[in-house]
This record gives sequence, C-alpha cells and structure tokens, in this order.
Amino acid sequence: MTDGLPQPGARARAGTRRDAPGTALRSDARDNRDRILDAARALFATEGLDVPMREVARRAGVGPATLYRRFPTKERLVTEAFTDQLHTCRGIVDEGLADPDPWHGFCQVLERICVLHAGDRGFTEAFIATYPRAVDFAAERSRTMTAMHTLAARAQRAGQLRADFVLDDLILMIMANRGIRGTSTAARVAASRRFVALAVEAFRAAPGHPPLPPVGRLAFGA
Repeated sequence: MTDGLPQPGARARAGTRRDAPGTALRSDARDNRDRILDAARALFATEGLDVPMREVARRAGVGPATLYRRFPTKERLVTEAFTDQLHTCRGIVDEGLADPDPWHGFCQVLERICVLHAGDRGFTEAFIATYPRAVDFAAERSRTMTAMHTLAARAQRAGQLRADFVLDDLILMIMANRGIRGTSTAARVAASRRFVALAVEAFRAAPGHPPLPPVGRLAFGA
C-alpha cells in the first residue's frame, strides 16, 4: 500500500527543483552587483564622482532599475565602491607605524597614500567628501587619520619631523595632490612622487626653518 506515499527520493528532488531558481536569482544579483561596482570604480577613477548613475548602469550592462535596486543613492554606491581602497589606505598607515624608523615610516606613508590617490581620482573625492549616512566609511577614515596622527607624533618625538606639522597639513597635501593632471595614470603617479619628495623636504626638521604660517582648519567635505 504505497500508492499514496511519496516515492523514496521524491521529496529531495522536489526540494532541489524549488531551490534552484532561488539560487540562480541570488547568483544573478551578486553578478550584477559586482559588475556595477567594477563599472563604478573604473568610471570614478578617470572621471571623478560626477559620473551620472545611468552611465554606470550602461557601463555595467544593467538597467537603471537594477542599479537603483542595489544602490538606491550615489552615496551608497561610492562608499561601497571605495571600501577596499579605504582599507588599503589604513593598511599603509599601519605598516608605517610598524616601521622602526619613525621618519622613514612617515615618508613612506605620505608617498604611498598620495600615489594611491593619484591613480584614482574618484577615491580622493570620496575620501575627502562628507557622507552623513555612511557611518562605517567615515569611522574607518577617522581611524586612519588617528593612526596617521600617531605616526606623525612619533616622527616629531624623534626630532625628524618639524614640530609645527599638524594633521591638517596632510589633508592639504591630499587636496593638492588631487589637482595633479597628466596624460596617463603613470604620468600622474610620477608627478605625485615628485610632489611628495618636495613636501617631505619642507616637513623635515632642520635648523633655521622659519615657522609655518597658521593653517586654516580644513575639514572633509570641502
């Protein structure tokens, strides 16, 4: 009397049929998200953050509705697109803090951060922008700047970084570095390295240096 009972394996096969469509949808959504982020990073790197959302969708090969379903605002798209770069930036500072030579660590961090920004125009704009709802992004940026303050203080205590250097000078450097233009990424990176070399000489503690003029308080979002 088995006519009314499911055959062995039938329940499993039915479950497989039910799960497969959902799995495919999740995979499609993940692929769409990855394509959108890749397209956004590529466009932001060369064009900055003013790229229209529709252009991001076109480059990603998805419809505007798909883009806005995944990223309802440009703020959310920007912060997710540059999360990896922000972590890289923090990692650079942490490596500088681990350097036993405070001045060498400080100089290496300046160069590597400016080179990172020179290669990606969008990241610089995202880094100095203010996104009130992007709490995690702002918190990670704040931790990076706090670590940079610690690194600068070490170099000052070692007598190698001029005593009147302040963290606003780093923000000023990033803003100035953003203005570098070149015919290629390689040209911008080369110019950025030279800019940092000049800045390092200005930051080096040396007898006879006149005091720096007061810096206007700089803020992210300027």
